[in-house]
Amino acid sequence: MLIQMILFLLAGVLAGTVTGLIPGIHINLIGVMLVSMSAEMLSFLDPLYIVVFIASMAITHTFIDFIPSVFLGCPDTDTELSVLPGHELLKKGHGYQAVVLSAYGSLAAVLILLLIALPSALVISKAYGFIREAIPYLLITASMALIFLEQRRTKALFVFLLSGFLGWSVLNIPPSQLKQPLLPLLTGLFGSSMLILSIKNKIRVPKQKIVKPKAKLLRPLAGAAIASPACSFLPGLGSGQAAIIGNSLTKCMEFGRKNDQKSFLVLLGATNTIVMGFSFISLFAISRTRTGAAAAIKEIAGIPSAKILILILSIVLISGIISYFLTTSLAEFFSTRLEKASYTGLSLSALAVLILVVFLVSGIFGVLVLAISTLTGIYSISLRVRRTNMMGCLMIPTIMLYLI
Repeated sequence: MLIQMILFLLAGVLAGTVTGLIPGIHINLIGVMLVSMSAEMLSFLDPLYIVVFIASMAITHTFIDFIPSVFLGCPDTDTELSVLPGHELLKKGHGYQAVVLSAYGSLAAVLILLLIALPSALVISKAYGFIREAIPYLLITASMALIFLEQRRTKALFVFLLSGFLGWSVLNIPPSQLKQPLLPLLTGLFGSSMLILSIKNKIRVPKQKIVKPKAKLLRPLAGAAIASPACSFLPGLGSGQAAIIGNSLTKCMEFGRKNDQKSFLVLLGATNTIVMGFSFISLFAISRTRTGAAAAIKEIAGIPSAKILILILSIVLISGIISYFLTTSLAEFFSTRLEKASYTGLSLSALAVLILVVFLVSGIFGVLVLAISTLTGIYSISLRVRRTNMMGCLMIPTIMLYLI
């Protein structure tokens, strides 16, 4: 049994590497595929092995997905904030450092999760009943707070409402017409829009330096540990928003300062991993699925027991350590080869992959949604507000769902 678990853990690490590196291939898609095939798989597989695979894949993804965010400017919803500081460092020849800084944060987050998992499970289980009715109002408060933190608040509010209207419209399209609506919606807002801007601006990447970065860890990690648990019971609130809240609480970042850029990348890496880890804890504590990975575990194996949660946390630790070294190695590999490649060609290739994935999963109507979302993303970016305001595409539909 131990050998099988190790094999499924390694398979999960490999799958998480693939989903992290290839734009548009998110772990949620793999989770949906596993759920659809679960009836056949469970006839010859222990569901525990699938849980091991999903947990290791999900944690690995949170490490690896910063690589395309930094080197291509093609993030998913969890790493969209890394584009600005990551690209600033990339253009100075420090793309390797940007990825490694996020890996520092993710590895530290794994250790933080182990320390606070069981106490947090108790707190969440006790607190959730009291705040469940207040969820839409808490989401409204969090949204307004994030907008208030912007310098261009009117534009930030407009982007939030615009993306919210788009999200509400797309998510209300019947499944018979549009499968997996989040794929073209989020890919357009956060992925293809950035790629098109990179192609338009003809970005040239200088020779990258392979130097281990130095950054202050205590304050960004404290911010991640304070803000991330909120995502465990507030649907629609992603790791990007949690990172901004944590950053504001600890006052560790201003984009114009080099050291603060580095601290923010550490914070975002930690937040990304803690949010994923907390989704498993929330599933155990309050039977709520906060991520696609947790939802897949619930569908395939049910609500985890305390023993299964401990197993998942063990898998998180082992896969996190493996993923750290894998991430730093891949960052060095891409850094040494990036200057020899055509950055525009890479961006075009990534854009083609995104369109192909959307077409295969969501059909021609999905490509239309992708086009509309891409144009919305480009326009929103041109207003020079944080990209996380475009998460209104999920926040507003979630608020409306609870209020109506």
